[in-house]
Amino acid sequence: MSLGYAGDLKPREAWELFQSNKSAQLIDVRTDAEWSFVGHPDLSDPTRQVHFISWQVFPSMERNGNFLSEMSARGFEQDQVLLFLCRSGVRSMHAAMALSAVGYSKCYNIAEGFEGDKGVDGHRGATGGWKAAGLPWQQG
Repeated sequence: MSLGYAGDLKPREAWELFQSNKSAQLIDVRTDAEWSFVGHPDLSDPTRQVHFISWQVFPSMERNGNFLSEMSARGFEQDQVLLFLCRSGVRSMHAAMALSAVGYSKCYNIAEGFEGDKGVDGHRGATGGWKAAGLPWQQG
């Protein structure tokens, strides 16, 4: 059964693909509140950037009706590797599916997302995800 997109990658796999493929793009589809208060990937490379394009709009959390046009405005190629990141891997999966449906062939979901699942203490950030994998990030 097809996923409807190129596939899921663990955060470290996505980071390695991003580093080895200089045309790969990292798209963080969380909200501006999450980017500001929770943090975001830090690429520490002045020639590359994280693209911040929300899949849902805060605070209503309705789907961003401009998502596809905002993606299109960035000028990504349809065969370019696009790595989608959200909090836990659900919104980014939907974003990867949406871009794949309009002809982009290499859309990957970063499974576990930025914060991963909740741990036994009920908090995110230590069980799976970008942060728990020890990948570079910065706060607000």
